[in-house]
Amino acid sequence: MADSKANDAERERSFGRAFDEMRPVQLTPNVMKNADGSCLAEFGDTRVLCTATVEEGVPKWRRASHGCGWVTAEYAMLPASTNRRSKREYNGRKGRSMEIERLIGRSLRSVVRMEKMGEITITLDCDVLQADGGTRTASITGAWVALHDALMGLVRANKINRLPLTGQVAAISAGIVDGRALLDLDYPEDSHADVDLNLVGTDAGGIVEVQGTGEHSTLTRAELDQLLDLGQAGIARLVELQNNVTGFRL
Repeated sequence: MADSKANDAERERSFGRAFDEMRPVQLTPNVMKNADGSCLAEFGDTRVLCTATVEEGVPKWRRASHGCGWVTAEYAMLPASTNRRSKREYNGRKGRSMEIERLIGRSLRSVVRMEKMGEITITLDCDVLQADGGTRTASITGAWVALHDALMGLVRANKINRLPLTGQVAAISAGIVDGRALLDLDYPEDSHADVDLNLVGTDAGGIVEVQGTGEHSTLTRAELDQLLDLGQAGIARLVELQNNVTGFRL
């Protein structure tokens, strides 16, 4: 009986979730007065502030693109976002932060027609207020909302003719923990996952990027398919939540 109770405790997930359920997700737009677009993305106890800034001009290397715009991102974890203070990255950016912000930028650009933007740059700043796993996936999901609102502002100001978006993009994590495939890992699950996977996808069901690692074991093709199925179901739910706060329609 004691062993049975211990096994049940091991299977207990945060927020009493089933294996295929996400943490409670909240996307709150327009949280920053001075940003051109903003969204507070909350995945359970993970909270990321995503802001969009529109600037005239494009990077020097982009100027030969004949009127195309640019979308880029920056990512940082605030010092008190984890249980031990992390130092600010004034000099020498951490490899992890650079990898995540490049992922965010690639993900957003996958659904933007930059040739319809004109020579403007939109920077998405994703600042982690509180980290409990899935900060990169929350960043991508919230950054799309901030990007949408910044672009809508350009439309309303008659700076571009129409919204240059081809669709939505969102992201979610999945993994194998103690032999079980789980959706949306929190930090305790992520920190001892056998396999960890991040999936970026679109509202049309397309896959933008898959980041998967066998942390402590390999995985079979069937297990990979299961994780992808879990992830795409989660992305469909996130896309719905994005729609709820933006009213986006092609």
